[in-house]
Amino acid sequence: MKEIAKGVFQLALMPRNAINCYVVDDVLIDAGIRGSAPKILEMIKNLKVTKHVLTHAHADHQGSSSLICEKLNIPLFTSVFEKENAESGQVTAEYPDKDHFIARFQQKYWAGKGYKVSGTLKEGDDAGSFRAIETPGHSAGHLSFFREHDGVLIAGDALVNMNLLSTMVGLRLPPALFTTNKEQNIDSVKKIAALKPRIICFGHGPVLVNNGSLNRLIARLK
Repeated sequence: MKEIAKGVFQLALMPRNAINCYVVDDVLIDAGIRGSAPKILEMIKNLKVTKHVLTHAHADHQGSSSLICEKLNIPLFTSVFEKENAESGQVTAEYPDKDHFIARFQQKYWAGKGYKVSGTLKEGDDAGSFRAIETPGHSAGHLSFFREHDGVLIAGDALVNMNLLSTMVGLRLPPALFTTNKEQNIDSVKKIAALKPRIICFGHGPVLVNNGSLNRLIARLK
């Protein structure tokens, strides 16, 4: 576990930061794959966590949600559009090709069982000292979280900082295989760039101190 900024902790769940979740204040954001629960619980045992929030309900983000919520007796929050997948555990339903072998692998081995969503978040709602930003595209109800005073952004999978096949580090769009609407996702990336984040935290890849990398990515997309 690594403190990124005041009250913001990165929990790297796989080598090379391949899958991450975060604690911000008393909120756990995302929960890795089904097998991540013991590692997450060990890392947060000395932190006060009272709420669990998902950026989106894909298998590598909701995998341990039910186990952790049950263990800690904490509520789960998602956006309106992610609620059904989070509660059903059917997390590949909106993939462009849900029958692709990787999608079937994720559903069978990574996805956790569904868990009741206690409430939904929309643009501007609070998650600790962060506010929710609606960033759809990678999934229909994808959320990112931003803290204005120090420019920390939890990007979820609106952006990734790693090639998920080679694990080579580099800022890029999420893989098309898992992205519901690529054009909408690009619009969300532009929305994120307009916030001028100073530190970007990803579901996949190491934390990035934004020294112009995001603007360069936007330029390549035009």
